[in-house]
Amino acid sequence: MDNLATNQYTPDYTVTPGEVLEYELDLRQMSKSELSKRTGLTEKHIIGIIKGKGTTQITPETAIKLERALGMPVDYWLNLEALYQEARARLEEDERLEKNLDWLKRIPVQAMIKMGWLEKHGDKTQQLDAVLRFFGIASVDQWDGLWPNVAVAYRQHNTHEIFPEAVSAWLRKGELEAANIQCRSFDKQAFRAALDDVRPLTAEADPSRFVPALQQICAAAGVAVVFVPCLPKTGVSGATRWVNPEKAIVQLSLRYKTNDHLWFTFFHEAGHILLHGKKELFIEGVNGMDEEKEHQANAFAELELLPKKAFMEFSGRAPLSKTAIQQFAKEVGIAPGIVVGQLQHRGLLPRTHCNDLKVRYQWAHE
Repeated sequence: MDNLATNQYTPDYTVTPGEVLEYELDLRQMSKSELSKRTGLTEKHIIGIIKGKGTTQITPETAIKLERALGMPVDYWLNLEALYQEARARLEEDERLEKNLDWLKRIPVQAMIKMGWLEKHGDKTQQLDAVLRFFGIASVDQWDGLWPNVAVAYRQHNTHEIFPEAVSAWLRKGELEAANIQCRSFDKQAFRAALDDVRPLTAEADPSRFVPALQQICAAAGVAVVFVPCLPKTGVSGATRWVNPEKAIVQLSLRYKTNDHLWFTFFHEAGHILLHGKKELFIEGVNGMDEEKEHQANAFAELELLPKKAFMEFSGRAPLSKTAIQQFAKEVGIAPGIVVGQLQHRGLLPRTHCNDLKVRYQWAHE
């Protein structure tokens, strides 16, 4: 059976309580004047109800009077009025949604449907309504207020077109995933110590094993780690932000498939948490972020992954063989692929060498 929300019937017309009232008067052959005398309502007021003027509604007081005069219960009249007002409001809202359909084009709806984030609707206004529900906002106007940093931070990428709306959808999914992770209150020292417990996980090749362990370790220090597949028109690899002063989110996009990229991104985001403010949003992957703070987070990640003195001594040796890399990685307690990635990044090893030491992850959504 299809989801109830998909099959929910929303009328594209409204029946006013006034039409029902007029029908009941005709049925009884009762004039408006007589009803006025029986209820104490002015004839003008009764005409206003019958004509469906927006300012003339059936209030509880009016419903009681109609109940006594016509014998139809108060609940009947109040429900009739409530259903009419709701239907009218929805019709007006549909008109507003029609004017915002261009905004919907900037949301990667099909990708979100494919990943199960959204239900598919044939009607565009219903699809826009589903997107607004996903974001948890009443209208497109509220998007600008909730995601200003995204719009400001995302300049045009050097090679790819980036849509802030798509990026915000990816961030929103991370927010929803993080809400399901119970965290202790953030403790800076505890999180710093937790990173030492995370390093051995880099040697684990199976995400189904290291992801839960990583999430558990970080949650104990007040950080929710979520893995959210990348959406089209985003180009993101990771993000850091705070839900509140007691809970941070590290969000990884799975854009990069090898362990050197993934773990560097994680420790980079961890650097933002430990080094920078709780009111800031950091998104990795495109232009527009604070370059100085990005450099600081990069330096933090490099030092966390590879002890500076030991790495300098090792990288100064020749030749940098596969066996030597594996031995050094074992000595410092890190995955060999990460050592390879850092050597390549610093120009100490050709990009074509030792890539078989990197672990390529297979993610569930793939």
